[in-house]
Amino acid sequence: MRGFAQRWLLFAACVVAWQVVAAAAADPFFPPPSVIGRQMYGLARAGAGTGDVLPSLLRLGAGFVLGSLAGVLLGLAIGRSRWVFQLLDPVLQFFRAVPPPTLVPVFVVLFSIGPRAQIASIVFSVLWPVLLNAADGARRVEPLHLETARAFRLTGPERLAYVIVPASLPKIFAGLRLALSLALILMVFSELQPGAANGIGFRLQEATTRFDYETVWAAIALLGMLGYALNAGLRVVERQVWRGQP
Repeated sequence: MRGFAQRWLLFAACVVAWQVVAAAAADPFFPPPSVIGRQMYGLARAGAGTGDVLPSLLRLGAGFVLGSLAGVLLGLAIGRSRWVFQLLDPVLQFFRAVPPPTLVPVFVVLFSIGPRAQIASIVFSVLWPVLLNAADGARRVEPLHLETARAFRLTGPERLAYVIVPASLPKIFAGLRLALSLALILMVFSELQPGAANGIGFRLQEATTRFDYETVWAAIALLGMLGYALNAGLRVVERQVWRGQP
């Protein structure tokens, strides 16, 4: 509790310092937090919550869930077969090395301009870190645990549910945390592309072209808050999952 309070006191001190320096500089490109907060409130009253934030979060949620499910299922399947893992490892490493933003134009061609291409780019960014971590976790299951499960005559699905998945959870959640950051980046990047009609990234781009730096900073601050909230929510889910383990 003391460490928690210290961290937030440090954060508050940084905000106060930002406020003092920005107010003294009176630079329109570097507004103080009080101006950014007022701009965020004004945008919220103007309907930005349902017009931009909600569509962004829906696309982020859809892409993250689909990519995570596919990554966990494929990762566990690949990780439990040494032959399949060695066969696919070059392919996995190749696609992991491809920066997801570079494929956004490819998804636009495949799915046309719109939410489908945006969600597909998020799915791609989420898939690889989750898949590779799940595969690594499945490969590192203690052989003694598997032999014990066989001794108790557990079926394949039971070994998966009671031995392999629990043993892989640390790696899976490590991949999910990394994937969540990538999903947030791809959410914004896909909304910066031509044809986007709403979203936080779209509003950020539109404000930049109008030199509306108060809105630009409001969007940046909102992204920071969303990233923090989503990561905190994922940690809560992780703790709940661990509590449910025997």
